Amino acid sequence: MFKKRENVADIEEGNLLSPKFDSNGLIPVTTTDFKTKEVLMQGFMNSDALKKTIETQEAHYWSRSRKEVWHKGETSGFIQKVIEMRIDDDQDSIWMSVDIGDGASCHVGYKSCFYRSITLGKIDNEEKIKINFNNKKKKFDPKKVYKDKPNPTKI
Repeated sequence: MFKKRENVADIEEGNLLSPKFDSNGLIPVTTTDFKTKEVLMQGFMNSDALKKTIETQEAHYWSRSRKEVWHKGETSGFIQKVIEMRIDDDQDSIWMSVDIGDGASCHVGYKSCFYRSITLGKIDNEEKIKINFNNKKKKFDPKKVYKDKPNPTKI
């Protein structure tokens, strides 16, 4: 299905998909809201997740914590419908523009996984760097939606 990576000219200027997966078989994916252009999440795909996403036009990712392909929104109901999918110049990174309706993409309940900002400026080695909440309103209560599911955040 994917063209073998044989030469730079084909990879950078060719018209066949030749994704470069890392040593773990993964390629990074940045996902944005097609209406607002807001960054929703950053995830990874393996070749199976990439194939399923292309075929179904719905986002599938590789869960590094669960070590399995997952259909985004399968549990929450907030399916990411792929509007456009792009690959970068050396085919080692993907950008997807998706429609989530009035839903969310973050398992914590916010629309975007990027719901906090890092305070910029001089760093005092004795002081911890602060982060500030940009979004305060959640789209859903994760405790209700993911009842029995383990939290994917690893400590």
